[in-house]
Amino acid sequence: MIKVAVAGYAGRMGSAVVDAVTAADDMTVVCGIDPHAAEAPFPVFGTLAEALDAADVDVLVDFTQPNVVAGNLSVALPRGVDCVVGTTGLSNETLEGLAASAAPGTCLFYAPNFTTGAVLMMEFAKAAAPYFPEAEVIEYHHCNKKDAPSGTAVRTAEIIAEARAPRVSEAPGRETEIAGAEGARGALIDGVPIHSVRSMGFVASQEVIFGSLGQTLTIRHDSWDRTSYMPGVLLGIRSVGNRDGLIVGLENFMN
Repeated sequence: MIKVAVAGYAGRMGSAVVDAVTAADDMTVVCGIDPHAAEAPFPVFGTLAEALDAADVDVLVDFTQPNVVAGNLSVALPRGVDCVVGTTGLSNETLEGLAASAAPGTCLFYAPNFTTGAVLMMEFAKAAAPYFPEAEVIEYHHCNKKDAPSGTAVRTAEIIAEARAPRVSEAPGRETEIAGAEGARGALIDGVPIHSVRSMGFVASQEVIFGSLGQTLTIRHDSWDRTSYMPGVLLGIRSVGNRDGLIVGLENFMN
């Protein structure tokens, strides 16, 4: 039985994780961590350090906030607790530094997106990138999302840039933005413009638009419910015990 601690268990994603882990027959929630603790059928703590002092934990699942997650990982990893992280906003450098602090044999698994459809979208974008000189990403999220652009959009842009190198876009960029409208061409990540939409009505959607002479190709993924993330979260929980070091992307466990 895999013993799971859920950081941010009282939030929207955290509560979905609790339900998914509880329903699985090979894992159990042994504690929850949230400074705004809500009633739960397991012990709850205000800080991760308190939780790890009181409970035997195999895997920490973190769906907290960008300004909280690094502190949680800096506590869990040196103590040999494998981590499954869905909180975005961490740079590659930060992830590498945190992984370096981990106890031997400990895994830090970070997924920009836990839905299988989003992972396939990125894989399809990787396949298309060498054939199209232009690519842009538009991502749509709920109005309470704390970071922009999303981790999925950033990772998609990185994948496109890697796949099409040394080719770079020839489309007009920030130099064409008129005064008072800076940002109209989006945020450039490795030369790929990303446009972030925040509105009620969305959970998480993304489209990648490729263009070449006389044609466009659009790849789109929509997630309408947070339960779409749960198979990927459970796969991560089941997989980290057999891995170590830093692993980025659910595709590493899907293959």
